[in-house]
Amino acid sequence: MAQAKAKDVLFEPIFNNNPIALQILGICSALAITTTMQTTLTMCLAVLFVMTLSNFSVSLIRNHIPSNIRIIVQMTIITSLVIIVDQTLQAFAYDISRQLSVFVGLIITNCIIMGRAEAFAMSNSPVMSAIDGIGNAIGYSIVLIFVGVCRELFGSGSLMGINILTPVTEGGWYQTNGLMLLPPSAFFLIGFFIWALRAWKPDQVEEEPYRIKPNTRTSEAF
Repeated sequence: MAQAKAKDVLFEPIFNNNPIALQILGICSALAITTTMQTTLTMCLAVLFVMTLSNFSVSLIRNHIPSNIRIIVQMTIITSLVIIVDQTLQAFAYDISRQLSVFVGLIITNCIIMGRAEAFAMSNSPVMSAIDGIGNAIGYSIVLIFVGVCRELFGSGSLMGINILTPVTEGGWYQTNGLMLLPPSAFFLIGFFIWALRAWKPDQVEEEPYRIKPNTRTSEAF
């Protein structure tokens, strides 16, 4: 029973309740840091680390956190973990740290991390909370990797800095698509991902809250 629950907690956020595709959270990082796969994968690993440990830590002390300051405590834990990630990147991957710029620090305000700490970690065991953090981080990462692959491959003709589609500027045949290197392209790609996911899983399509009948006059619609 516990194994089945753990499996549901781990896999549910990947496609059935994806934090970006279904909950529409964490969009900012998907727009800003997905121009190359190096920065994309670094952000994915950073979010995985922060979300897993923040969920675990919040759950571990949840019974000792006064209700009126719980958000402050959660943010303090998340901030501490983000500082560890930021300092580690500056020490061992300085070039990537510069490319990510302020977006590592903005993990602190990522709605997915804050949301899981409040909605799940505050009411579940540390192990289950850590599994929930891993599942949501994987769901987040799948969307970012999809966007990052498309943007780097079609925008620069490369993946991880290795030429796949040799651009004409280097004697190849591929004309790079500059739009893919601009933030708006991430919107289109996320929209395409959501469309594909909901075509695969029609139960995720929202019901229309109100549909005006063909013969309804505008004055009667309100």
